[in-house]
Amino acid sequence: MPSPCCGCLSQYTNHHLVAFFLTFFSYVLLHASRKTFSNVKVSISAQWTPSVQNGSTSALSPDQTWGDNHLFEDEKQATLFLGALDSIFLFSYAVGLYLSGVIGDRVNLRYMLCFGLCGSAVVEFVFGTLTEWLHIYNIYLYCGLWVLNGLLQSTVWPCVVTVMANWFGKSGRGFVFGLWSACASVGNILGAFLASSVLKYGYEYAFLVTSVVQFSGGIVVFFGLLASPKEVGLSIELETGPGPVETDADSHRPLMSDDEEEVEVFDKHCQTIQQADEPVFESPQPISFIQAFCLPGVLPYSLAFACLKLVNYSFFFWLPFYLSSNYGWKEAEADRLSVWFDVGGIAGGTVLGLISDLVGKRAPVLTVSLALAMGALVGYSRSPNDKLINSVLLALTGFFVGGPSNIICSAISADLGRQEALRGSQEALATVTGIVDGTGSMGAAVGQYLVSLIESKLGWMTVFYFFVVMTGGSILFITPLLVREIQDMWRDRRVRRHQL
Repeated sequence: MPSPCCGCLSQYTNHHLVAFFLTFFSYVLLHASRKTFSNVKVSISAQWTPSVQNGSTSALSPDQTWGDNHLFEDEKQATLFLGALDSIFLFSYAVGLYLSGVIGDRVNLRYMLCFGLCGSAVVEFVFGTLTEWLHIYNIYLYCGLWVLNGLLQSTVWPCVVTVMANWFGKSGRGFVFGLWSACASVGNILGAFLASSVLKYGYEYAFLVTSVVQFSGGIVVFFGLLASPKEVGLSIELETGPGPVETDADSHRPLMSDDEEEVEVFDKHCQTIQQADEPVFESPQPISFIQAFCLPGVLPYSLAFACLKLVNYSFFFWLPFYLSSNYGWKEAEADRLSVWFDVGGIAGGTVLGLISDLVGKRAPVLTVSLALAMGALVGYSRSPNDKLINSVLLALTGFFVGGPSNIICSAISADLGRQEALRGSQEALATVTGIVDGTGSMGAAVGQYLVSLIESKLGWMTVFYFFVVMTGGSILFITPLLVREIQDMWRDRRVRRHQL
């Protein structure tokens, strides 16, 4: 008797694995380059502000020359501008997501994904490396480049989620997407490692390394990614995953099987049915932006994700800076320690996705995790100056904050974009993904400037209280969906009892 593991894996082919890993590493590389900016903020702030001046400084350094080389008078002004850059990036990223989602349902996803990866890599190279090599320090140039970077990076997420949903159906989606959504956290870890390894040579080399790696990944995606099973003659079954309709190529065979003869008989049977019925797979028509926004569950989850992504991205952008400034740890040490938040997020996304599959509902699992996240945030805000304790608390916070964030932006977005209300006749997945992630990015954009403002006025403890309030806001928006899903669970339970 085949094991459940074998039964689960037997429905997937080599093409499924290629699609999984190429989309996974596409976003890993994107987040690695994005993480670079947060990992080198201390170095950038030092470069943009003057060092402690002695009595002879004014005589040796004319004001005009000094102003050309330094953007701000002190570290506080530099910190506020870094927060403004985060907000600028996220605002443009959010606007781009709304546009990219609509475009993604209408163009070749492989071309769009490659364009976003390579274009963003070029912009980051100019922003962090070329400007430093040429000693060009200009506020307006930095802002313009970061707006462009946000628009280019916004093309990636709707593409990779749609490709994954094309290849992997609803069955087991919580676990598969929970595992796959670790791509952002793995990218953060990779970015922290790359940045800390070359930071001693200058922050410009951190941007150089990650942008080159990201550009190379875009080239690999262009030549290796298959956006849909239909490109290799496989059908798309929205509920159970793609099923084979031709068996000539070995790559279409299952990854695992206990009986090769049974597989061959099943394949021949599928081929016979296809030849007899001659089905024609018509491409679904793209849905409009307004129609996608009005789909059941899209608005509540979008608003909940806006609050949650604010918290998640505040850790993403500010954690190394917080560890360095609050505890006095070296920047490279703070970068390495910050990865524990992402480690917790990886575990959280996978475990919560699996639990939601077993329960059959998403909202109850998310609500419990977010309630625990509020307690974890309070606990981490009181962490002592001890690296081991800080790492444990940080991983725990990442589990309950990053885990739900990963589930909403991946598995739940795929559920919403392929729900029964569409009746399988309309294409909405990229559009819905863009709406959910775009609204989340809007919330995160507002939050990043608020974080820098609150920290400069009231301190880091108030910032953590702000995070707790935002996490509670996520629960508030999910509550109507939670009530509905609990009612469905009780109704299903009564039906089963009646049948027995």
